[in-house]
Amino acid sequence: MAFPHNSLRAFLSHAKKSLSRAIDTSQQITIVVGNESADLDSLTSSVLYAYIRSLAPPRHAFSPLYVPLLNIPAADISLRPEFYALFNHANIDASHLVTLDDLPKEPGSSLKPENTRWILVDHNKLQGKWGKEYGARVHGVIDHHEDEGAVPQDTNPEPRVVEKCGSCTSLVIRTLRSSWEGSSDGSSLSSGGGYGQDGLMINDAVVTRTWDAQIAKMALASILIDTANLTDESKVEQADREAVKYLEAKIYLSPQAAAQWNRDKFYQDLDGVERNIDGLSFNDILRKDYKQWTENGLKLGMSSVVKPLDFVAGKAVRNASDDKEDQFVTAVGDFMADRDLTIFAIMTRSTSSSGEFQRELFVQALSAGHAAASTFATEARQALQLEDHSVPALSEKPGAMQPSSEGPWRKIWLQKDVSKSRKQVAPLLRKAIAAEST
Repeated sequence: MAFPHNSLRAFLSHAKKSLSRAIDTSQQITIVVGNESADLDSLTSSVLYAYIRSLAPPRHAFSPLYVPLLNIPAADISLRPEFYALFNHANIDASHLVTLDDLPKEPGSSLKPENTRWILVDHNKLQGKWGKEYGARVHGVIDHHEDEGAVPQDTNPEPRVVEKCGSCTSLVIRTLRSSWEGSSDGSSLSSGGGYGQDGLMINDAVVTRTWDAQIAKMALASILIDTANLTDESKVEQADREAVKYLEAKIYLSPQAAAQWNRDKFYQDLDGVERNIDGLSFNDILRKDYKQWTENGLKLGMSSVVKPLDFVAGKAVRNASDDKEDQFVTAVGDFMADRDLTIFAIMTRSTSSSGEFQRELFVQALSAGHAAASTFATEARQALQLEDHSVPALSEKPGAMQPSSEGPWRKIWLQKDVSKSRKQVAPLLRKAIAAEST
């Protein structure tokens, strides 16, 4: 049975309880999960997919309810202040989200693989221990990263969409738009009119349009952030433009939401909150938007940061009298050791003193990754337009941050091709690791 048209808050509460019940009673359940960086796009695309699909599940669906899973522990939501800013618009809070804490600690223990079906959004290969246990149960994907070929070609009745787009959420909208329209025309949780506490008649159409407007704002958040409010021509695709137009139309159908809607202000407010990481520690800055892969037994980690590397390095300084570079190197080494990484990269995006958008790239490799790091440095220099770069907080020693044959290999570049994000840089690093490991 399809989930009746209801608010996002009600849906998420129902999904969380249903997942717990499915685990306890070995019922079948479909899980929609974003990537492990758990950014806005992974949040909104998983929630949107699960919500719409649960309102109108396809024939022969594995289960009528789709549960959106945020691919981090609940405690890590606090690292994402932009989530909290968005929660107000969607009338939800952090406690409503389904996180890794809602799954068994040991994959496959009480959530048997055969009782699950997994849909991937904003990535197309399930990583880590969840991938090892449930990777064969992936049966659908909507993503805008490079296709790794891990998802079967035939995923019927679920979609298999992997193509370039500014935001994965835009592809979810395009794929499931007709289903959302059909459910919006159908029945809500109540039938006909009802009465509120003040005795006034409640119009179901008004209520459902309010619900749709709340969800539309949530979806718009990631599209606007990922495309710089549709101004970044290196990222924006037609699907992004059409999704924004469609979602704004949903907002304008709700008189209350329409009266308060200002897209530019909405974007600026969220963008400002996302970029404010001043209160985070060095480790939390690296954890906030972090992804990890394993290539031929070697682990690669990559953090995306919305501040320049000078700011990040400054966060590693605990004692002003000690050498800043040494403290940064130690902090990075500890971060790598905690995750058993062979190679680690930090990508920054910020505005330069002259007001231009810029990207920096830092790479550190242990001895087992020296060859791969050198290969990447050679092959990516032209592809990413890499230029040797120095950072004030790390320039106390002559030759600071230069590759070395002894100890960790390190290098900092200014990435002149700012159109290339982690979606393009990570595959180059992974390719270099795979080439040197064979």
